[in-house]
Amino acid sequence: MNPAHQPSHVLGSAVTPTLAQPDRPAGAPPGTRVLRAGSLSVLVPLRAVLVAVAAGLALAAAVVWSAAVGSFALSPWEAARAMVGQGTPTAVLLIQKIRLPRIVAGMLAGAALGLAGCLTQTISRNRLATPNTLGVNEGAALAILAVVLATGNSLGPWWVGPLGGLAVALALLLISGGPGTRSYRFLVVGIALAALIDAHINLVLAQEHITTATAVFAWTVGSLAGRGYLVALPVAVALAFLLPLVLLVGRPLSVLQLGEEVAASLGVPVRRVQVAVMLLAVTLAGLAVGIGGPIAFIAMAAPILASRLSEPTRVPLILSGILGALLVVVADTLGRVVAGPVEVPVGVVASILGGPFLLWVLFRETSARGF
Repeated sequence: MNPAHQPSHVLGSAVTPTLAQPDRPAGAPPGTRVLRAGSLSVLVPLRAVLVAVAAGLALAAAVVWSAAVGSFALSPWEAARAMVGQGTPTAVLLIQKIRLPRIVAGMLAGAALGLAGCLTQTISRNRLATPNTLGVNEGAALAILAVVLATGNSLGPWWVGPLGGLAVALALLLISGGPGTRSYRFLVVGIALAALIDAHINLVLAQEHITTATAVFAWTVGSLAGRGYLVALPVAVALAFLLPLVLLVGRPLSVLQLGEEVAASLGVPVRRVQVAVMLLAVTLAGLAVGIGGPIAFIAMAAPILASRLSEPTRVPLILSGILGALLVVVADTLGRVVAGPVEVPVGVVASILGGPFLLWVLFRETSARGF
């Protein structure tokens, strides 16, 4: 038959172009999309992005709620307007000069703790291996406490915390032999170091005058009282520099979850990555301790929640930071308002909420191993 005399619908089916499919290359994981900019392309996990956006919205709501409640309560709308300088002079002064600086400091401390916890848990492949249980937080707290008591200032230099945490991390690596295949030895040595340093902190406080010891004690258990932009600024600047480095190690960390032997066979420099990750985690934890002291359980809870909400094959670094900030803001707000005029330190609230969470993690770990 002459093609010119074929039915029109046959010709139409042969020449009609198909609609363009979503930009997902062959072999790409399901639930991902590719963003292209010229010759550059980025594989975007949709679920991780949606969860991070939802967590960011929850954090924004928690910030407004924290700014609104207190001895002088405001509506959420009044608090949100006061944040941008609108509303009555009293509301603007209360929010911008008193409550918001403390909230920002807590957010930065929580984000740093969430990132540090995600790094240490991933590199050691143990959910309980966090800067708090490994003694890093206590080492940073002891260094800051020594400087504060020696100089009489209410705050130590911002770099003292990371140096104290680094000293403990070096001792931990030398004694345990490193993370990875020795994860349980790594964790046990860290717990021993944390207990030893915590005893030294209590010994130092016991030798101080009761007035000085009382003023410092709240900070040693984790407190944001009196914290503001002065302590938050160095941490914000450090996070701006450290966050790209954290994201850079995210890819080899994902491979390291498969085991050191598999990662080495795929070309990952295992030891160098482990050292870089530990240095980043120690620095982040030390900066967070410089703001609010050794706040417990945040570095453990935030990465665990982030891994439950996101894909199990990815290291949820960004989500851990957002959830860490959210947990600190919520815990600090509860400590301010639940007990009335008496303020409960954020570290105490985090410990009260974190105890049952730790039991849940332990039960899950035990049931997963079948004993």
